[in-house]
Order: sequence, then structure tokens, then C-alpha cells
Amino acid sequence: MSFQQAQIPVQNREHFEQLKSAMERAFSSAIVEKLLKKFHSSNVRVRRLEEALDKRVFESVDPALGQSGKSAKEIYESLSLSDQAMIREFYLERLERVDPKLRSRFQKIYRYY
Repeated sequence: MSFQQAQIPVQNREHFEQLKSAMERAFSSAIVEKLLKKFHSSNVRVRRLEEALDKRVFESVDPALGQSGKSAKEIYESLSLSDQAMIREFYLERLERVDPKLRSRFQKIYRYY
């Protein structure tokens, strides 16, 4: 018997999908380098999602996010704890998919310490 992750239903689908799609756009090959540069200039490590939300990193690379009238942080905070956990998991998964050459170039912000 293999491990199967429990399927947790999303409670606030509209806000969850809005933030998830903003993150997908930010990690697209067209603008991921701009995103990493913003992390670097903001002096934020990439694995610190809440700090990135505080410094409005996603709004700086995705103008569509700002059009909703809410910041990424406000959207994130409106989610339930389980929805926030799923967003963090999605975000961390996307971080690991970044091209190794870019990760090497931005190794300072990818460090754990």
C-alpha cells in the first residue's frame, strides 16, 4: 500500500484560485526571472512566503493581481488555515520547479540560512 495524500476541499475557492493563478503567472518562464530579481532586491528568501506577501513581491511582477482591489496578502489572509497551507504547498512546489540555472544564479535567496 502506497502513501496517498488526503484530499482536503478548498473552502474559499474564488480567492484560492485567484492567488494560485497569480502564482502560476509569476512562475511562468516569461517572468520568473523578474520575480527572482524582486525577491533579491527586497532581500527576501524565496521560501518565506509570508514575508514575500508583506513586501508585495507578487504585485510587482503581476499587474493583474492589483486590479482585483486586494493585495496578495489580503487574499491570503482571507483564506482558511487549510487553504493557506495548500497555497504554501503549491508555492513551494513551484519554487522547486524553477530552472536549475536560474536557481544557481539566485542561490543567495534559495539558501535555507
